[in-house]
Amino acid sequence: MNERSDRSFWVFNAAVSTAAVAFLGWLLLVREGGGVNADLSFMPGVNAALNATAATLLVLGLVAIRSGRRELHKRLMVSAFAASAVFLVGYVLYHYAHGDTPYRGEGPIRIVYFAVLISHVLLSIAMLPMILGTFYLAARERFETHKKLARWTLPIWLYVSVTGVVIYFMLR
Repeated sequence: MNERSDRSFWVFNAAVSTAAVAFLGWLLLVREGGGVNADLSFMPGVNAALNATAATLLVLGLVAIRSGRRELHKRLMVSAFAASAVFLVGYVLYHYAHGDTPYRGEGPIRIVYFAVLISHVLLSIAMLPMILGTFYLAARERFETHKKLARWTLPIWLYVSVTGVVIYFMLR
């Protein structure tokens, strides 16, 4: 693959990732939800299930590649990406309609909740460009570079997926 097409991908990746973060920032910090006549109260549970599904698929994908089952690994990782993408759509719809869910816990658990939430949010910002980059390198069959980036992408993606479920239960 030539350097120009690589550069085009990385610029595209940066633009898409920046636009996604900007949109989510607007959605969560400026718009604040409401004004939509739709009951999406079921969505946090669905989103937690999608996060759990993504986490499970990620672990299975890791097991598959470590056992040399490249095709299965590929299918599991694409499925994990699909679960995360559907999660993101549900997350946007829910927050567009309802806004944030305030945390009601008190005492030390409140500090734990916000530590988990802040790390979850910051790592989720890094996650999209890393996932897209990891997929790009695999698609270009640059497996050594893919592996190097995946060693960072997988634990971050897994952490964000698992903490998404943890946050859901902490809010309940």
